[in-house]
Amino acid sequence: MDKPSLGKRIGWRLETVAYDIVSLLLKPFSFDQISAFGAFIVGLIGPLTSKQKIARKGLETAFPGASEDELKTLLKAQWKNTGRTFAEFPVLHRLNINSGDGRITVIGGEKLDALKESGTPAVFISGHFANWEIMAMVLTQWGLPSQITYRPINNPHIDKRVRTEREEAYGTKFLVPKSGVKGAKQLMEALKNGESVALMNDQKFNQGIAVPFFGVDAMTAPGPTRLAIGANAPLIPMSLEREKAKFTVTVHDPIKLKNTGDRSNDVSDGVAQISEFIENQIRKTPDQWFWVHRRWPKDHYR
Repeated sequence: MDKPSLGKRIGWRLETVAYDIVSLLLKPFSFDQISAFGAFIVGLIGPLTSKQKIARKGLETAFPGASEDELKTLLKAQWKNTGRTFAEFPVLHRLNINSGDGRITVIGGEKLDALKESGTPAVFISGHFANWEIMAMVLTQWGLPSQITYRPINNPHIDKRVRTEREEAYGTKFLVPKSGVKGAKQLMEALKNGESVALMNDQKFNQGIAVPFFGVDAMTAPGPTRLAIGANAPLIPMSLEREKAKFTVTVHDPIKLKNTGDRSNDVSDGVAQISEFIENQIRKTPDQWFWVHRRWPKDHYR
C-alpha cells in the first residue's frame, strides 16, 4: 500500500484528538441521553446534506406508492435513527446483554444455545438495521465462538481505539476483512474449526451478482451463501429493531439453501433469499435501515 501523505497523517491525528475529546465529553451522560442527542443533531443536519437525495431515492424505490407526506415522515425518522446510531458508537462498550437492565432483548436465543451446545458453526447474516453492531455484541457475549467481518475505519488510530474498546467490553478479538481471497479463506477455516462467522449482506458489492432488491437489480455479495454451502453450515439471518435506545435482536430460522450440484444457481438462489429477508425487515421498520448508502447502480440515482 502507498504510504499516506503527510497531510493525511496530520488529518488523522487531528480527527483522533477530536474523537478522544468527544469520548471524554460523553462520559458524564447516560446512554439514553447520548442517543437522543444524536437523533436531535443529525435530524437537523442530515436533510441539509447531499445524502438526503440518496435516502429519498431509496425510499421512493422501496415504497413507490408512498405519498409525499409519508416520504417526508420516513426521511425524518431515518435521519434520527442514523443520528442515534453514530452517537452510540463511541459508548457501545458500556452495554452488556447479561446486565439485566432491559437494554437488549434477544428473541430466538435458544437457537444460539443449540449451536453452542452442539459445537455446530453457522454463517450469520444481517443488514444495517438500527445500530447493527449490537448483533455482533450479542454473538460474542453469548459465548458463541464467532468471527465478525469488519471494514476498518479509514483513520487507523480511531480504528485501533474502537477495536480495543470492543475487545475489552465484549470480547470481539478477531475481525477479518469483509472481502478478498484471504478473508474468504480465513472465514472458511474458521467454519472448519467450529467457529461461526457473521457478515452484513445488504450493501452494494460491485464484484457480486445482480439480484432483485425492491424490484431493481442490485449487485450483492455471494460470499455468505458460498461459505454456508461450502461448509454445509446453516445460514442464519438476524435482525434488529430499536425503541429509542433499547434494542431487540431476533435470531431467525435458517434460510433453506439448495445444494443441487449446480453451484452457480444454488448460490444465486441463496443470495436472492437473503435479499428477500432484508426487504421484509426493511418493510417492517423502514425508518431503521441505513438509507444513505447507494444500494443500487449509479444510474438509478440520476
